[in-house]
Amino acid sequence: MKLYRYIYLAIAVIILASCESTPKSQLNAIPATPLQKTVTLDKNFKIASGQTLYVPVYSHIYHHNRQEIFELAATLSIRNTDLTNPIIITSVRYYNSEGKLIKQYLERPIQLDALASTDFFINRNDTSGGLGANFIVEWVAQTEISEPIVEAVMIGTDFQQGISFISPGRVIKSQNNYKRSPLK
Repeated sequence: MKLYRYIYLAIAVIILASCESTPKSQLNAIPATPLQKTVTLDKNFKIASGQTLYVPVYSHIYHHNRQEIFELAATLSIRNTDLTNPIIITSVRYYNSEGKLIKQYLERPIQLDALASTDFFINRNDTSGGLGANFIVEWVAQTEISEPIVEAVMIGTDFQQGISFISPGRVIKSQNNYKRSPLK
C-alpha cells in the first residue's frame, strides 16, 4: 500500500516538473505607465484651450447606519483623449473636507502625449482627506483638442466584501482664445 503512495507522488512530481512556465519576457509584455515628461512653460506658450476640474474623492464611506467606516483607496486618472495633440497638466492638488490643501502632486507641469494617461494614488490608510476630499486638476493645450477624461476610482475590500466606484471630474473653469499662460 505504501508503494502506491510513492508511485503517485513520483507521477505528480513528474507532471508538475514537465509543466511549462510562462517566460519572464511574456510577463512584462504589457508596458508600464509612461514616465511623466516634465515641461517648462515660458512666456511664449500660447493657450488655445484649458480647464480647471473638480474631482470628488472618497477616502471612506459609511455603512451599517453610519456606525462603521469602510476605508477606500483612490486613484485619480487623467487620460488625454486627443488622437494627435498633447496636453500639459499644470497642477494636481489634493484637498480635504475642510478645503485645506493636503498635497501638491506636481512640482513642474507634465506633458501627456496623444492618447497617453497618468494617475495619482491615495493609499487606503490615508484618511487625511476625509469624506469630502477632492482633487483640483488644471490642464492647458496649445491647440484646440478633445477634452481629457479625468476621474477618480475608489476601491476597498474587507474580508469577503468589496466595493468600487468612479467619480467623474467636473469643469469649474475653462480657458481658451490664446491667452498667455501663467508661469508656474
